[in-house]
Amino acid sequence: MVDETLQTPETPDPQRKKRDPFQNVGPIVSSETVTGRRELATRSDIKTIKKAGIRVHGRKVVTDDVKKLKSLSAAPIIRPDEKISFYVEPVRIEYYIPKESRFAVEMRDLYIPLIDPVVLPEHEVLHAAMEKNRFVDLIEVMNEYPQTISGLLESYHEVLNLYEHVSRAVKQAEATEPEQFRTAFYLMEVLLENEPTVASLEFMGDFVTYNLNWLVRTMNALGVEFRATDRIVSYFIKLRNNYWEEHNLEYDERFEILASLFFDQAYPHRGTSMAEDDFLFEMFDRQRK
Repeated sequence: MVDETLQTPETPDPQRKKRDPFQNVGPIVSSETVTGRRELATRSDIKTIKKAGIRVHGRKVVTDDVKKLKSLSAAPIIRPDEKISFYVEPVRIEYYIPKESRFAVEMRDLYIPLIDPVVLPEHEVLHAAMEKNRFVDLIEVMNEYPQTISGLLESYHEVLNLYEHVSRAVKQAEATEPEQFRTAFYLMEVLLENEPTVASLEFMGDFVTYNLNWLVRTMNALGVEFRATDRIVSYFIKLRNNYWEEHNLEYDERFEILASLFFDQAYPHRGTSMAEDDFLFEMFDRQRK
């Protein structure tokens, strides 16, 4: 007679959990990649990627940064009523298909939330414009707020003709030609280079950033197609990153990967020198401290 207490039911071997070859790969942070290129993958990195069997559309691929191929969605989850408050920049993703001996290219949209400037009590003009959702027309400001005329002329006399063009473009756009908003936006991109001025620091506030955001929202709502310069896209990313850091917001992998790819493509030679007048080093100096 066999002692049943000595019998144990056969149990299948537990399935071996597949090791994630990228578990020790740190997260991508766009604020760290802005002023220097990321190192290319080493041979051992490429071997790891090949063993991992990364696939896109059913095809095995190789890339020097696998995270950018980890199921990047076509678009982030955003409510329809919030979409007008984002600047959208198309970003190119490339990956190599070994069996076909070629590179494949896909596009993903980088959604950058528009961050409005902080309004202080002395920024009466900007506060009123934001409350009424109005564009800050510098020419109209001098008419409505006579006390600002001397300060504005002192700060903007060299570029006043450009502000006159902006004023005309916005009025034409609001009347019958919405495409003129695009002209106003391109002019404001140029005028941002004149900031900050004594007027904006002392009593106007950062009205140029507000105007850029206002124009983006307006063109998004009207369906007017436009593209910002790489410099302004970088500026929008900077404002977003600063805001996320100051408010300790959750890490957004999709944004960070695409923002890093944008810097790779827009400024491929960044970080090769530390010139004092380098726009990117100057713009992101606050983040590096």
